[in-house]
Amino acid sequence: MTEIDESISELFTDLQLAEDEVPSLAITALQKAGSNYIKDLRINLKNVLASEVLSTKETSLLAISIASNAKNDVLLASFTQLALSNGSSQEEIGEAVACASLLASNNVLYRFRHFVAKEKYTQLPGRIRMNIMMKPVLGKEFFELMSLAVSAVNGCELCVTSHERSLIELGTKEERIFDAIRLASVITSADRIVR
Repeated sequence: MTEIDESISELFTDLQLAEDEVPSLAITALQKAGSNYIKDLRINLKNVLASEVLSTKETSLLAISIASNAKNDVLLASFTQLALSNGSSQEEIGEAVACASLLASNNVLYRFRHFVAKEKYTQLPGRIRMNIMMKPVLGKEFFELMSLAVSAVNGCELCVTSHERSLIELGTKEERIFDAIRLASVITSADRIVR
């Protein structure tokens, strides 16, 4: 077994994927090229899932939200198993998925308002129902943290600024915020490879 084959096997094991599962075209391309990037990706995933300021339950729920946002069922299933094994309830997992869906709509609306920069659009009501944000199962601080991570991935400057400010007002440390964003960036890179 080559070093890259070993790295792919270890990545599949880490993500609880079956060895005989057909690898994505991206993995196949990296394998044929003899690229060691799979090793880097594996280390990056391990590092962000083992945060010093986020619990394993929190990292797995954040990962669920980012995988759901990316519409990546392979990663979503993997991180759901990780969340369940770290004490997450089905309700908490559902809320992580719901957060990604809600933020997808909010990010489109607020990016539009920001890009166009017309006062009229900021005065018009969005009329997007967001009751889940009022009393989240995961608590206000963690829901804001997931919202920030999804908004960062989706590139909504207004949303990122607003959620980061809310987190600071709630007393969240910047290290915790930064680790959530680091996790979102690595899960996004994994989405490009593991499908």
